[in-house]
Amino acid sequence: MYGRYPEKTDRSEMTHSVILFFATFSAAALGVMLPGLVNMTAAKTSAQKGKTNGMLFSLGASLIVIGQAYIGVLASKYLYRNPHIIDLLLKVAVAVFAFFAIYFFVTGKRRKEKKMRTVYVVSKRKSFFKGVLLSSVNLLPIPYFCGLNAAWNVSGWIKFQLADILIFIMAAGMGTFATLYMYVAYFNKLENKTGRFTKYSDYILSGLMLVLVIITLIRIFYGRAVA
Repeated sequence: MYGRYPEKTDRSEMTHSVILFFATFSAAALGVMLPGLVNMTAAKTSAQKGKTNGMLFSLGASLIVIGQAYIGVLASKYLYRNPHIIDLLLKVAVAVFAFFAIYFFVTGKRRKEKKMRTVYVVSKRKSFFKGVLLSSVNLLPIPYFCGLNAAWNVSGWIKFQLADILIFIMAAGMGTFATLYMYVAYFNKLENKTGRFTKYSDYILSGLMLVLVIITLIRIFYGRAVA
């Protein structure tokens, strides 16, 4: 009779871990589902330089997301007790998005003036570190995973234990990679439209960055108005 209680506990822990993993995996995947800086750059890399480089870019970006998710877990309580930290992150995000909006627009203008080449000889290591760099400057996942962690904590899906934290951050990275892989594979198959996408990809990214600047500014000023 008494030997059954540990079995029930083990099953409960397993169920808890499975729910935590799939809930976080799904939330992370949905978080990068809409076109944005990282996923559109992954698609652009795949279209210009091949699927392998797109995959390496996605891997580099996803590894950074794991670190950002970990920061979100550790800082969740502190950030919600100090709203000015979130305001600071949003201001930094505005500057970063504005920089990339200008950067991609200028790149698109230069590409238009130059003759399009059909063969690219690119270092795979460069694609990996490009994913690391762009994902590092994208600060929005930190408050996203911070809020996600707080929501899961309220729901009882996560505890501040090492096992739960590891499951949370690994699921965040894997969910992000799954969506980026979809972007890479989807654009890689459209070989007949690759040239057209490549031609306008910089303008698309510039427009997305401008939209993110506007949205972030609205969040900053709306937050002040509410406060």
